[in-house]
Amino acid sequence: MLEQAFQDVYTKFKLHFYQNVFQRFATREATLTTVESFCMEGIMAMGEPTIAEFSRMMQISTPNAAYKIGSLVKKGYVEKIQSTTDRREYHLRPTQKYIDYYNISYSYLSTVIERVRKRFPEEDVDKLEQMLTIISDELMPELDLMNKTRQRLSE
Repeated sequence: MLEQAFQDVYTKFKLHFYQNVFQRFATREATLTTVESFCMEGIMAMGEPTIAEFSRMMQISTPNAAYKIGSLVKKGYVEKIQSTTDRREYHLRPTQKYIDYYNISYSYLSTVIERVRKRFPEEDVDKLEQMLTIISDELMPELDLMNKTRQRLSE
């Protein structure tokens, strides 16, 4: 059943991420709270959003978002970059400190993709990529802000 297979893969990726988050708490390496980890995940996924874009996507108030962002700035995980088009606006950019943290958590994605490329013929891998792109770009319109943010960054 497709639903179960998709849920199983999604759940395993989440569990791997949670393992990494909790591992850092156990070794006292973590300086991010769980909520801050989720905030950073959102910022990374959105590709340098403004605070307003971030608050809309996360469906939280702008003051609440600004408070969370302020904490992330103090901890050195995100920096605010002034917009070149609207000097009143600031974009949220993950710092190298967070990129390093993120890469450890997401190295598993690379591992799984490597395994997919070894296990399946190239045409199946290409088809999977096409299907995932369609799912992301066309079948998840509720998360359209992410695409708008990416488009803005590529301009």
